[in-house]
Amino acid sequence: MSEYTQLRISVPEEFKNVFSHFYFAKNNSEKAVTKILLPTYQTILLFCFGENASLTTKEKTTICIDKCITFGPIRQAFEYTLPPDTSILVANFKDDAFYRFFGKVMAEKNFVNPDDLLNENCFTDLWKELKNIYSVEKQVEHILEFCKIYLQHQDTVSRLLSSFENENLNPIKTIAEQTRQSERNIQIKQKEQFGYSSKEISRYMRFLKEIKIIEKETENNKKVEWFSIISECNYYDQSQLIHDFKHYLQISPSQYLKFQEDICNPRS
Repeated sequence: MSEYTQLRISVPEEFKNVFSHFYFAKNNSEKAVTKILLPTYQTILLFCFGENASLTTKEKTTICIDKCITFGPIRQAFEYTLPPDTSILVANFKDDAFYRFFGKVMAEKNFVNPDDLLNENCFTDLWKELKNIYSVEKQVEHILEFCKIYLQHQDTVSRLLSSFENENLNPIKTIAEQTRQSERNIQIKQKEQFGYSSKEISRYMRFLKEIKIIEKETENNKKVEWFSIISECNYYDQSQLIHDFKHYLQISPSQYLKFQEDICNPRS
């Protein structure tokens, strides 16, 4: 058995606008394992089985997870540590799906026990049920069935925000015109229900586009042309590109490139 097991689990079609995927990881070794979770701008619900897992932010704030916790949207990379014989199962909410489950959550509560959001011990009970299910796929099925009774329907504005793809148009302005609402109303709804603004997600999507270009060039053993990336991703200059790397990953572009090259071209 591998010392570290990880799986990305897709969801049925009826849940495609609720979860992007589920993620499972287990430390099968005799030592604690620390990994990095990259920013996704998604809110996640995390179940922990075994010893307490821990999350550590770049400010060195550490949260211990006993049974389950929810937090996000994840704007920056952070570390998570799994003790020996400990596993996690993570549900990744899409767009406004977290809001559709729990409604408004106080902005200052970055890490929340989901039981506190529902005013009952539903998730603690769910954790106990999941603990006795030994197939990860069956655990995911159980969570999806559990979620059905809490999930609210997506309203028109949220649906338009979720499906907006035209990079040449301002989503807030366009949707405001389509729904005959003020741009301010659309901005407030996005911030409240998605957890981030249009400006925030646009910046993240630009950074994600940059990362994909770098990964593709690295995989093809091509030299990364930074000024070409600056132009293609609509950065003002090199300093803005560097600032985004520091903001999202806490490393420089050259450090990330070295990391990618080591992964794609490991030395024997």
